[in-house]
Amino acid sequence: MKGFFQLISSQDLLSLLDSFHPLDPEPVPLRDSLHRILAQDITAPEPLPPFARSTMDGFAVRARDTFGCSESEPAILQVNGEVAMGASGQTAALQSGQTCTIWTGGELPPKADAVVMVEFTTRLDDHTIEVFRPVAPGENVIQRGEDYASGTVVLTKGSRLRPQDLGVLAGLGIMEASVFRQPMVAIISTGDELVEIDQPLTPGKIRDINSTTLAALVEECGAIPVPLGIIGDDLDNMHQACCRALEIPADLVLLSGGSSVGRRDFTLKVLEDLTGTELLAHGVSIRPGKPTILARRKNTALFGLPGHVGSAIVVFHLFVRPLLRKYSGLAADSGMQRIKAVTAEQIPSAIGREEYVRVSIQRGENGAPDLAIPIHGKSGLLHPLVSADGLLVIGRDAEGLDRGELSEVILFP
Repeated sequence: MKGFFQLISSQDLLSLLDSFHPLDPEPVPLRDSLHRILAQDITAPEPLPPFARSTMDGFAVRARDTFGCSESEPAILQVNGEVAMGASGQTAALQSGQTCTIWTGGELPPKADAVVMVEFTTRLDDHTIEVFRPVAPGENVIQRGEDYASGTVVLTKGSRLRPQDLGVLAGLGIMEASVFRQPMVAIISTGDELVEIDQPLTPGKIRDINSTTLAALVEECGAIPVPLGIIGDDLDNMHQACCRALEIPADLVLLSGGSSVGRRDFTLKVLEDLTGTELLAHGVSIRPGKPTILARRKNTALFGLPGHVGSAIVVFHLFVRPLLRKYSGLAADSGMQRIKAVTAEQIPSAIGREEYVRVSIQRGENGAPDLAIPIHGKSGLLHPLVSADGLLVIGRDAEGLDRGELSEVILFP
């Protein structure tokens, strides 16, 4: 067990996430699997499409019957019926010099290997057409299995299912997918000063911002938030709330507030006292977010987050988000876009800690780099969060950044 408030680097804390593993897979009906993460490869049980299909309205032909034709010397073909939509084309086998009417998506008849667009034909009578533009074999045709041959891998393990992916699976007759279970995240806000958002304010009280913010962040990661309400600064009540969270059972527990070294900050004590729980870290050398706590009970993670919502958001993106992704079968990183931007002004910092500065991004024009503009404001203010596009990263060995310096920015989703 680590000692009280021993600072570790952000990389050291991220390495602690290696001890957690993805959640178990579960079968989910196709209609409910959007944005879920595949737990295994999916192979095509049959070819897609299941037959050669026309991509145009026109006439199915043997391509060689059109070779050399032109407007001055059209090919004359006999119309041998029609392939109706949804009907089999197998009854309209073509002989040399024959064609049949076909519609977009229709099944190519036997011996036909191309389709002439109707725009390049002239009907002479009910049974005869002229073709004045040649086609090559396979032209205006999708072959059987051209999308996916039977047995080929369609989607790989770890893929996030998109609408187009579900469409392909539907086309293959696959009615359910094996996906990683969505993490259940219990959210507990702590503090005697907090009231629910629908309650009137009395002297000394503020509304609970963190529960709503953290629940939204959890949902944004594809996990399921379970808000457990507000707990006052009371050791027994906090302990009972954590026990309720573990009984859900939650895969991850977030306690916001009470993680620093103040007189009434009980989170560390609660996490240490939970049966079967191991304290992994208390304190990370970052700003904001220094008093972050991480504990583990089997494969369940318990985070103590700073009470200030701005700090809690930073810690969530840096550490909680990667773990939720790992639980869900994805790479254990934040999954957030990182860009390079030039600092709009000098930004001071202190050696020995990583700093994450809220910035707005002004997009560069005509090849100019993007500009990162620091958003100033006292730590307790909320408007800088609303105005920020992301977090500019200052390394732990830097004494700040000069104006015009190219730096990394983590963009908010």
